[in-house]
Amino acid sequence: MISQQPMRRLAAEDPLGVFGRIATKLNTAWLKTTYPFARFGRRVSIHHSCDMNRGGSSYIELADEVYLAPDVWLNVVLGSENSGPRIVLGQGCRIGRRSTISSRNYIELGRDVLLAPSVLIMDHNHQYSDPHVPIHAQGVTDGGRIIIGENCWLGQGSVISCGKGELSLGRNSVVGANSVVTKSFPPCSVIAGNPARLVKRYDFDSREWIRVNPTASDEVPVRMMHAD
Repeated sequence: MISQQPMRRLAAEDPLGVFGRIATKLNTAWLKTTYPFARFGRRVSIHHSCDMNRGGSSYIELADEVYLAPDVWLNVVLGSENSGPRIVLGQGCRIGRRSTISSRNYIELGRDVLLAPSVLIMDHNHQYSDPHVPIHAQGVTDGGRIIIGENCWLGQGSVISCGKGELSLGRNSVVGANSVVTKSFPPCSVIAGNPARLVKRYDFDSREWIRVNPTASDEVPVRMMHAD
């Protein structure tokens, strides 16, 4: 007997949805063919509503199987001295709806990083030093660098912001919804809050996620995390 589940799923889909899927395939093919990406991997999918500047695409690397959901914005601030890639999305990265990645210097997402909707990752800020000049006319700050390790999960509405130096989030870490991350955390961390603090870490000896004492320091020694 033939299973009815696949047929039911097909029947439940909006038949007009096929036009959106076709538009996304055409948009992906168009971008790959006409935009000068630093790298454009295989089986990449970029929804037709995504926004990115053609001039900035030469500073963007997309590895294999990268997926950009609707209304994602990849923004490269031109004019920086950095001549190399400024946004690097590793293999299997999945960027949720309405998320923004805005880079002046360098933002890297490792393999299989997952972003929920409305995540903001930004390695600079708007300049506001002169109160007599409109903020939009003052340019941006020098900023820093952001590196998100492989297999991290960034919850809905979270913000990763680096004003200077380098902010790194170790592999297999989880960022709670609506958290604001402004400093580095070691691998296998669960962080939450505004500003974000370490709330759990993975113990490789017991193979459990251990809640961190709220009075303890946020800086968990990397050697305890078995990062290698």
